[in-house]
Amino acid sequence: MNIIQLAPVDWAIIVLYFVAIIAIGLYLKKFTKTGDDFFLAGRRNSSWVAGLAFLSANLGALEILGWTGGTMKYGMFVSHFYWIGAIPAMLFLGLYMMPFYYSSRIHSVPGYLKLRFDERTRILNAISFAVMTLLMSGINLYLMALVFRTILGWDWHVSMFVSAAAIACYIALGGLMSAIFTEIVQFFLIWFGLFLVSILGVIELGGIQAVFAGLPERMGHLWATTADASKNAMGVTWAGIVMGLGFVLSFGYWTTDFLVVQRAFSSKDLRAARTTPIIASFFKMALPFIVVVAGIVAWRLSQNVDAGFTLLKHPETGEPWNDTALPLLIARYYPVGLVGVGITALLAGFMAGQAGNVSAFNTVWTYDIYKAVLNKNASDAHMVWMGRVATIVGILLSVVTAYVAMRFNTIMDYIQAIFSWVNAPLFATMLLGMFWKRTTSSGAFYGLISGMSVSFCIFMGFKLAWFSPAVARILTFSSDPSDMSRNLWQASWAWVVCFVMTILISLVTTPKPLSELTGLVKGLTPEPDDTRVSLLKRPAFWAAIAFVVLVALNIIFW
Repeated sequence: MNIIQLAPVDWAIIVLYFVAIIAIGLYLKKFTKTGDDFFLAGRRNSSWVAGLAFLSANLGALEILGWTGGTMKYGMFVSHFYWIGAIPAMLFLGLYMMPFYYSSRIHSVPGYLKLRFDERTRILNAISFAVMTLLMSGINLYLMALVFRTILGWDWHVSMFVSAAAIACYIALGGLMSAIFTEIVQFFLIWFGLFLVSILGVIELGGIQAVFAGLPERMGHLWATTADASKNAMGVTWAGIVMGLGFVLSFGYWTTDFLVVQRAFSSKDLRAARTTPIIASFFKMALPFIVVVAGIVAWRLSQNVDAGFTLLKHPETGEPWNDTALPLLIARYYPVGLVGVGITALLAGFMAGQAGNVSAFNTVWTYDIYKAVLNKNASDAHMVWMGRVATIVGILLSVVTAYVAMRFNTIMDYIQAIFSWVNAPLFATMLLGMFWKRTTSSGAFYGLISGMSVSFCIFMGFKLAWFSPAVARILTFSSDPSDMSRNLWQASWAWVVCFVMTILISLVTTPKPLSELTGLVKGLTPEPDDTRVSLLKRPAFWAAIAFVVLVALNIIFW
């Protein structure tokens, strides 16, 4: 049964949104003639356009429903995934890694691996990234269907196929340019449509002080309870947060995940590309004021039997379904007319994430798998055609993976596990490749395989209860680790194994000559010169301000 009956004006808003994004795709189709147009938006975007798209591509299921539900489970600890788990990596990408990416004029992150190492490393990463992207794409479809089911009572299958069809239309028509234009629209829709949920929740509970006052100690702090894993809801120590999240998972995602990095590649010049993630970092720091506040409001309401707020039951496990928290808050607070805006904002977030995954998938498939292995002589026009075909196929495969995502009660545990398999070891490979000239192709390839294998084996070991309590304690530094704690530590082990194996193998194998590493490695790549521009136009200046704000937020919510 549906939770709320939509008025005609609500339906009109939702339908208008779907019509608008498809119209954007139709309009932009005439501007997508070449491979650069379709896959990189012609490399002509400003840092603000690219920056908003950079963040909007990350504003899918991961940010909205996932972390609102995650807050009900982990409390204030969720803010770590926005602050320590994102901002340092975004600043590092802009200041230090973007010169290597942008200067090499690559179409994708696997393309950099080919130039720096060899074809086998490129294909290994391309395949693993493609699989990861399809899994993530399925999560977005699943959560879009969840919104329709939770609020409107629609059938799962109808919901997913309607959502998939809309996304397929505008990405297949306009490519990355279409994705970026719609992501910017979606960015403002998300803020306008969802920020009010937090405000109304705070008002109902009696003010911001009442929302945070008296929270259980294990849920109410960022760092104060991290000396002992048993004293916080995530069951992790400060070492796990700093190493597993702040370093490995964060840097692994923000600096190597082509889903977000692709947006910076669309910038018009190197300075704009470097500024892109730095601009996005300011908005990223503000997101907990939507997601975490809404999650705590939902938790407080669920603890009050008189509040009339009850999470739906998970269809697979029968347990309270944390991911339904935000749709239930929209149904609780928004009146007729405004509820259409709220639902459209949720759909915009999911479609932004879905579009990001699909546009990244079609680029990696077309350039790093299809052209590299199956059709090395493909023309530029044929590549654009293949990109459109890959978009449709990727959407259909995403429907399959959506049913996998449905089996998880809190989707964030599943997402972080995926990142630990692929992004965590890849960051070790990229870090050594960019900053150590001695890193060899064999070291990168076998180190990457080692890290990915270790991460997946640890995941399966916990999933199938292979590990004794003693082994679990060694792997996670906790006697009773949560799912999220296990993810953070398995990512850390993946990075360490990949980093060490890459170094050891590189020391006994032959590196590439320096002449082949120009523009790919520090010391052989021209350093960006910002001395000729004003202070306000320098990426380093804005990065310093972002870092100061980050430190202040962590102190305030200590």
